[in-house]
Parts: sequence; C-alpha cells; structure tokens
Amino acid sequence: MTTITKNKATGLFLENKSKFSTFQDLRQDGLEYLESNGLPHLKEEEYKFTQISKKIEQNISSYLRAKKTELSPADIKSNLFEGFEGDVLVFNNGHFTAELSSISSQNYTFSKLSESNPDLLGKIAKHDKDPFTALNCLEFEDGIHISVEKGKKVENPILLLHFNQANEGQVIQARVLIEVAENAEVTFIENTISLDEEAYFSNTVVEVKVSQNAHGFYYRLQNENRNAIAVNNFATDIHRDATFTSVATQLQGGMLRNNLTLNLLDSGCEGNMYGLYLLNGKTHVDNHTNVDHTKPHCESNELYKGVLADASRGVFNGKIFVRQDAQKTNAFQQNNNILLSEDAIINTKPQLEIWADDVKCSHGCTTGQLDEEALFYLQARGIGKENARGLLLYAFAGEVFEHIAYEPFREYCIQLVQERLGSNF
Repeated sequence: MTTITKNKATGLFLENKSKFSTFQDLRQDGLEYLESNGLPHLKEEEYKFTQISKKIEQNISSYLRAKKTELSPADIKSNLFEGFEGDVLVFNNGHFTAELSSISSQNYTFSKLSESNPDLLGKIAKHDKDPFTALNCLEFEDGIHISVEKGKKVENPILLLHFNQANEGQVIQARVLIEVAENAEVTFIENTISLDEEAYFSNTVVEVKVSQNAHGFYYRLQNENRNAIAVNNFATDIHRDATFTSVATQLQGGMLRNNLTLNLLDSGCEGNMYGLYLLNGKTHVDNHTNVDHTKPHCESNELYKGVLADASRGVFNGKIFVRQDAQKTNAFQQNNNILLSEDAIINTKPQLEIWADDVKCSHGCTTGQLDEEALFYLQARGIGKENARGLLLYAFAGEVFEHIAYEPFREYCIQLVQERLGSNF
C-alpha cells in the first residue's frame, strides 16, 4: 500500500510504503532529522548561495518518485563513450535495472541493498550532516552494494550509467554503497543522462569504504538538462595506507549541489579531489568539499577550477580539518576561476582549521578574466580570436583531466570540453 502525506517540516509530499521496513532504522533516523530541521532555508549558512529548496518548490510539481521509463539495449550502447571496456550498471530513474546491465563480477561481488542490508549502510554518509542525505535515507527504495574482494584488482572500470526523466513523478532517489577490501583496486565512472528537458529532482547518496592499502578511483560527469535539480552526497572513509581519488566534470544542469567528504581515518592514507565546472546559460553549480585529517602522516590534494560564462553561477566551499592527532599532515587546496561575462558569479570560500602543530597546509583561491596579453600574443601569431580564446581556456581547464587515469574517459571529457569551448564561449 502506498500513501502520500505532506511532511510539515519539509513541505514535501513524501511516499510511505510498507515494504520500506527493510531499512526501518535508517528511515526513522532520516524522518526524525527532517522533522526537527526541515530542508535548508534561506538563512542557513551551508546553503545561503544555493537556494535549492526554493528551486525545488518552483520547479517540481509532482513529488512522487519517477517511475521507470522505457529503455532499450540500444539506449545503453549509444551512451557508452568510445573505447570503453568494462561492466555497466544501469539506473533507470534511480532504480537499478539488471536486465540492461552487464555484470561480470570478476574480482568483485554485487547485490541489491535490500538483499544484503549491510551494516555499513548509512555509517559513512551521515544523515545528521546534511538534510538531503536524511531525505534520501527516508525515501530511497533500494540501491546497490558493490564489494571488491581482498587483494583483487578490477581490471576494467565499472560504469554507473544513470538515465533520468520525469515520469508520473519528478523525484529520483538513488543509493550506492561501495566497499574496497584490503590491497584491492577499482575504478568507477558515473555518468548521468537526461532523456528530455523536463525538470526533475535527483537526490543521490554514494558511500565508499577504502580499506587498508587499497586504491579507489571515482570519476563523475554531470551534463544534465538545463532544468535538472540534483543533489549528490558522496562520502568516503579512507583507511591505513589507502588512496582515493575523485575527479568531477560539471558542464550543465539547472541547479547542481555536490557534497564531497573524505575522511582520512588512519596513518599513511591519501585523499585527492579534483574538479572542473565549465558553465554557461543560467547553470548553477555548488561544490561543497570536506577533508578530515584525523591521524598522522596523511596527505590530501584538492584542485577545483571553474570557467563561467553568460549568467551562470558557481559556488565553491572547501573545508580542511586537521585534528590534534594528525601530526605530519600535508594538505593542499586551491580553487581558481575565470569569469567570461559581467553577469557570471562565483562565490568561493576555502577554509582551513588546524589543531595540530607539525603540519604543511595551504589553501587559496583566485578569480579573474582571460589574460589579454596572452590573447594578443596568440592573435599576433595568426591564430583567430575565438581559437586563441579557446586555447587559453583549455590550457587553464585541462590540468584537471591529468588526474583521470583511464584514458578513454579522459579523452571523452576532453572532447566534450573542447566542443563547448569551440561553440559556446
């Protein structure tokens, strides 16, 4: 039985289904948080530049979950980038769709969350840290659990392919839990495809545990329709001598909010996060990052770059915490931006909080325009103004792609960026 009730705290019409008892404790925690706190309001510090609750209210009329839309194997094939070899996990409006996925399960195991109900679920991405994580805890229907076996390397990347479309409802809730066992290695790629231009609200939670001496890589491409509203909460626990690298490329959407957290939980581990947001039109992208150093002898590197044109808006808020026990920490954070129009806006706030006394940490940000002297130099050597402009912008943005180790996906991202720079900027 399905009932729809309006939650007074959030203002949203939430679905309640009897089968949701599978994750009853998690759902109860999410409900209690939302009833106490609601969704972000205009005066909330973490969301003051991204009024996403207002955006949802203005653009989403049906708070029902979007049902599966029609997809065929041809749809999957046409959205694979050239040179890709690996497993494909297909999500249809947040619902994992096994019949369209290709799963070899070589060196990793795979199951639905409802089948495994792992204890780790909800322990990495905390529902009391962000209201949209709490909303996902309350509303997600099922998800997937991927576990890479101890000492194994998954040779080819695993592609998480999301197809989103408003279909008898406009709300999409997806959930993913990944465990990388000791001495294992795996690469994930996430790509989201909007099937039309109608507005929808996507709210995704991804939790990753990287165990001792393991290595995880996660590459994400966000190129959704211009009416899409998306919140992504991504949290990673990194253990002794392990490494984790995230690279995010953001090109389009109505309003995108990305919360990325790296918890460095033991000595010798390393966390890296790199991002590029290349925005035009009225696209709004907000990246909130957190790196928490809790133990000594750890390293983190963070570089986010933005190119903003037209009336687009970017927000970057990066926090690095160095706890008292985290001596010998090396932490680097940088945010660089280029504004190409008077109407483009960037709000940037790098933050560094240190309680240890033997560390090497730096953070900073820059915002400016294209170097007119460099532009003139290229034009003086026979390069047209638009081409010269594109070359300078790519030289600025391309540094991020150096951190994508999987060449076919790196080339695909470069191609998309070059097309954007050549046609719209």
